[in-house]
Formats: sequence, C-alpha cells, structure tokens
Amino acid sequence: MEQIIKSLLETDMYKFSMGQVIFHQFSDYKTTWTFKCRNKDVFFTHEMVQEIKNQIKSYCTLRFTEQELQYLDNILWIKGSYIDFLRLWKPRFEDFEITTNAECGLSIETKGTWLNTSMYEIPVLAIVNEVYFRMAHDYEHLIKIFNEKLEEKVGWLEIHQGKYHLSAFSEFGLRRRLSAEAQENAVKRLSTAKYCSSTFVGTSNVYLAMKNNLIPTGTQAHEYIMCVGQGNHKHNPAYSNWYAMESWVKEYGILNGTALTDTITTDCFLRDFNLTYTTLFSGVRHDSGDPYEWGEKIIKHYKDLGIDPQTKTLLFSDSLNFKKADEIFRYFRGKAKVAFGIGTYISNDTDVEPLNIVMKVTKCNGQDVAKLSDVEGKGMCKNPEYVEYLQRCINWRMGQ
Repeated sequence: MEQIIKSLLETDMYKFSMGQVIFHQFSDYKTTWTFKCRNKDVFFTHEMVQEIKNQIKSYCTLRFTEQELQYLDNILWIKGSYIDFLRLWKPRFEDFEITTNAECGLSIETKGTWLNTSMYEIPVLAIVNEVYFRMAHDYEHLIKIFNEKLEEKVGWLEIHQGKYHLSAFSEFGLRRRLSAEAQENAVKRLSTAKYCSSTFVGTSNVYLAMKNNLIPTGTQAHEYIMCVGQGNHKHNPAYSNWYAMESWVKEYGILNGTALTDTITTDCFLRDFNLTYTTLFSGVRHDSGDPYEWGEKIIKHYKDLGIDPQTKTLLFSDSLNFKKADEIFRYFRGKAKVAFGIGTYISNDTDVEPLNIVMKVTKCNGQDVAKLSDVEGKGMCKNPEYVEYLQRCINWRMGQ
C-alpha cells in the first residue's frame, strides 16, 4: 500500500496549538495513549495489523520541510521558538507498542513525552482507518459512493438548492476519514462550492489547508485539559479547567481562543469561566450532551457576567450532519455567533458504517487521567477507582 501519511503537517491544527503550550510550559510531562475500537463487529486481521505497523514506521521517517515550517511560522500565534523545536522534531517508532492482543485484533499504545505522544494520535487514526477500509472492503466502490454522496450533500448548501443554512463551518474529519483521497476530494469540493447562506471556513487538516490555501482550524482538545489539570498530582482535578485556561492565556493572550467545555462537565467548567476568561476567549466548543441545553446554558452564563452573547461564538462539533447543523443554526441565530466543525459526515460517508475508533491519553506522569463529559460513554480511563475519585472531586466542587 502507498504511504498514507505523507507530511507531518497531516494532523489537526489543534495539535500545534496545544503543542506550543506543551513545549513552553509542560515539556517534562509524560503520557500514555491507548487505542480503542468501539465497533463491536469490526476485526483487524494479522495482515491489516502488519500494514498498520508498516505505515506507522513510514510515518516515523518523516521530517518537517522548510516550506512547511514557513507555513506554520506565518500563523499569527505560532512562535519562532516552537518552529525551531519542530525543525528538530521527529516521530519515534520506539514509542509505539503495536500488537494483536485486543478483542478487535489491534492494540496500539504509545508512551513517552507528551510533546511526542500527543502528535501521534491523529496520524495513527488516519492510518488505521485507511488500511481497514482498503483491505476489508472494495475501496473503489466505497470511493465511488463517497464522491456521489459528497456531490449531493454539497448541492444542498449551494445557491441552486439552498436546502440547509450553516453559517460558518469547517471540515474536521481527518481522524475518521475514509482515506486521504476522500478527504482531499471533500475539501476541494467544499472550497469551490457556490453557497447560498453558508461559509466554508477551512479544514482542521493543516496539510490540506496549506495545499488548498485554506484556514487551518482548531484550538484545543480534551487531552489538554486532562493533562494540565490532572498531570500535576498536587492539583485538585476539579480545577482542571482553571489550570488549563490560565496556561492557555499565558501562551496566547487574546489569540487562538476557543475553550472546550466538557472535559469534566460543562457545569464544572462554568465555575472557572469567569469574567476574565469569558472576555479573553472568543468562544466555546460543544462536544457532548444536548446542544440546545448547552447553548442556552452558555448564553445565560455570558449574560450573567454582563457580556453580550452575540459577540461570542458557539462552536458545535459533536456528531453533526448538515441537517443537524442547520437546525442548531436556526435555533441560535440572533442569540450568538454560531459555527460548526463537521467530521465523519463529510470525510467518511459511504454505504459502510464508519469506524468508531479513538486514541486517548490514559495516563499523565504515571497517574491515571479521565474525562467526564456531559454524556456517558465518551471516557476511556482504565482505572474505575480514579474515575470515582474525579467524580467525587467534581461533586465537592459543585457543592461549594
């Protein structure tokens, strides 16, 4: 199989946003990441596992080119010191443990510095997806169906139909894409569409953003709040959001500011989302729970602090399609700015169910870490006792 990941830029933008903070403030942190396939009917054969291993080895031979580094250096909030680090950085295959010891036939774990292991998540998931769909199915049939559906869906947003209205939206589908070919087809088609009342902002895939002269989108992920808030064992993890936002503002000031709310529940997040942070951050991202309840809660919070919600962005990114995004936009129009990050629906829509695979940080500095989002089933901590401890900390905080 041809090499799947052909550039170290082929990752989500938030990996660089978080990576710069990690480099400047948490370079000594060490993490463990664990792969999980949530599809019960999916099995990776020995041949697939070997191909995945070969693809990861090929990925580990890549280096940033000067052209790629120049592209990153032109992003407003990326600093020269971080660019110099990336000039020296390389993935380490020694950080990976890849075996068949899992119910789905594929086990992947990475251990090492947070600087390294954070960068592996997205390329690994892209590799696993493409190897699986090329080897388990008729890929030529899948890409044909994908392109047909893509054309139909983009048509729904264009002037001649105007079926759905999305305001601003980005493509967020790298980690679960059908293939590199499919994602590039989608990004190119979306970037040339003649929209009725939607705006295609860009893509989270930095490599495709560079190739197609688009904006690379994305700020922070759950790993950032989990590691900053729970990696220092002297901290009470119920204050994870405060520690994470404090470090982010130290790095970026008013730049690059979309806060993620649901790492240890949105209600707990709002305890720390004070007037300073609500002013400095341009908006917040929804990734679990009822989007309407969440949006109303955020709007009320802004109003209670004397901030006009219409000056702030509600970014929705949880399992969206164009219909859901249209409904959310219509509901919140006039109440706040609304934007969307749409992933699998754009990058892996065929007649075969997409893989529900994740690569999550499970330890930081030798201790378990956990996410307790606004719905059950999104966490992946190996130690239920730590999850209970984190829940007790949150309950204590919410009772204050």
